[in-house]
Amino acid sequence: MKTNKLIATIILSLAFLSGYAQKDKIRQATKEYENFAYLKTTEILLEVANKGYTSVDILQKLGNSFYFTNKMEDAAKWYAALMAMNETVDAEYYFRYAQALKSVENYTESDKWMKKFLELKKDDLRGRAFLSKVDYLSKIEAASRDIEIKNLDINSNQSDFGTAQFNTKIIFASSRGGGKKYKWNEQPFLDLFSAEKQEDGTYSNVKEFGGDINTKYHESTVSFTPKEDVMYFTRNNYFKGKFKKDDNNTNRLKIYKATKESDNTWGPIESIHFNSDDYSVAHPSVNINGTKLYFASDMPGTYGNSDIFVADIKPDGSLGEPINLGSSINTEAQETFPFINEVGDLYFSSNGFAGLGGLDIFVIRDFEKKFENKLPLVIENLAKPINGPKDDFGYYENLTTKEGFFTSNRDGGKGDDDIYTFNLPQCTQTLKGVVKDEYTKALLPGATVNLLTENGKPISQVTVGNDAAFSFEVACNQEFLVRASKDTYMPDEVRVTTPNKKQELQLELSLKPDELKIQEGTDLAKTLNIPIIYFDFDKHNIRYDAEVELQKVLAVMNKYPTMTIDIRSHTDCRAKAAYNLMLSENRAKSTRQYLIKKGIAPNRLTAKGYGESQLVNDCGCEPTNESNCTEAKHQLNRRSEFIIVKM
Repeated sequence: MKTNKLIATIILSLAFLSGYAQKDKIRQATKEYENFAYLKTTEILLEVANKGYTSVDILQKLGNSFYFTNKMEDAAKWYAALMAMNETVDAEYYFRYAQALKSVENYTESDKWMKKFLELKKDDLRGRAFLSKVDYLSKIEAASRDIEIKNLDINSNQSDFGTAQFNTKIIFASSRGGGKKYKWNEQPFLDLFSAEKQEDGTYSNVKEFGGDINTKYHESTVSFTPKEDVMYFTRNNYFKGKFKKDDNNTNRLKIYKATKESDNTWGPIESIHFNSDDYSVAHPSVNINGTKLYFASDMPGTYGNSDIFVADIKPDGSLGEPINLGSSINTEAQETFPFINEVGDLYFSSNGFAGLGGLDIFVIRDFEKKFENKLPLVIENLAKPINGPKDDFGYYENLTTKEGFFTSNRDGGKGDDDIYTFNLPQCTQTLKGVVKDEYTKALLPGATVNLLTENGKPISQVTVGNDAAFSFEVACNQEFLVRASKDTYMPDEVRVTTPNKKQELQLELSLKPDELKIQEGTDLAKTLNIPIIYFDFDKHNIRYDAEVELQKVLAVMNKYPTMTIDIRSHTDCRAKAAYNLMLSENRAKSTRQYLIKKGIAPNRLTAKGYGESQLVNDCGCEPTNESNCTEAKHQLNRRSEFIIVKM
């Protein structure tokens, strides 16, 4: 028999990782390296920024450098400076800033930046609940698992459904009890029964449960508080001998509460305060902390035939006001039979989402944390073999005993609705990969690879061997960070969401050199990624944006006090040659003069302008070539160089 007929089911439609690897000791003495040295760009950027010279690029790299080394107070500082610039940045920086703020307990500000992240990343799994309605059958098929389900021996030839564990028993509803018959199907009204777990893991010895809990009308779907001293269960609107109906002559469902007595009997029985004669409240599920009661109802304000709600369980045992879980879960159809497991995953049945037919069972992983923090909810179909073309509902699992239960009226059962059981699959994924140099593609033996949670908490760490390979065994249906680092390189990180099917995932982490070889002839502009030193039109005084870049050169020269450099200024050829030569000469001299004013000895600096005489592309000065030249090509010729003459 269809369960929605049986119980009038009330349903709820519910990087550039600038976190550079730390060296034991920064190489200080140039004499140890004869005619070359190594430059650690992070320290240079920090020195520049601490002097008040900042740019989007500098702040991003500094924020990242602390974020990826879990120095969140410093990360928050530099990300805050980045956000204060009001420049367009990748949404990932909003997310990282929000996480950094949360780690220093600035929750209000963190929420603000998470909202900004959500606005820009509507398609991100962290940003919104997502259920694709395109190709859903193939997606469900891909999510199907190779698990064996068994029809419980205790099932009868009538209706058995809705499972919960209590001590060494399972508690379920069944119409096997005899007595008054339900006119809808001419079967006895439902009562609660128990079955004892045997040493071989099977269940037998079925008995009526709860003494005075069962009445001549329906009882079903029970849930216990963590101490198993309070139970919530579903019953018809029948209390203290009174059977009540609404204005449409319908007897509704209600949730009742019973407390265990000192002699282990159940009583007294109470009706929870938001029950009503005019709507149904049913299918309770208490969370692991005993602080939340989830249930289904068609009370006013529902989105469809029934919705899933939650109410707080207060310390004194009283219940707060019901809260609808919202339109991301509840649809215009039926959502019902909620179950919240030990880690806060919410399971429920629905016919409002794309499925295989009838009621399908869905899950929202990590629901409690996400709902509390107003994070996006992702609804997953449990797929085959748990879901099928008939009604599948009443999911329950115990992560400690690794047992799972659900109810179905699928073909091949013993009665109208049967309880099925299965062992929770030990689903793991293998994350494998290698660490390489991004530019040369050479393997990087000795690199450290860290596996972290989605929020950056360490899980495991390995140091790769000569093959630069790493491997981690991880759980299914979870998000992880995989981060690689090595001395003299900048770390790399990838975010991975594992599927719910066992397989091997291949990664490649590419590290950019953090220490760059410098020697006589090196151009610091290229080494430090210094763009054009811009001057205002027809002027040669140093602008602020140029000053930020020159701070990098200043920091290097202070680090290596015997270094001398030659400043070279170039132009394109879109003015007269004599004019360009004079302009470049003045700009080179202005740059030299700026560095002298900042404390660099004059004898360590030479400067010369080359005008348009040393172009780097085919944008020459002949008019016939002008048509081939874009502004970007001209810009390549308008450059500054800082050539190391002597170390």
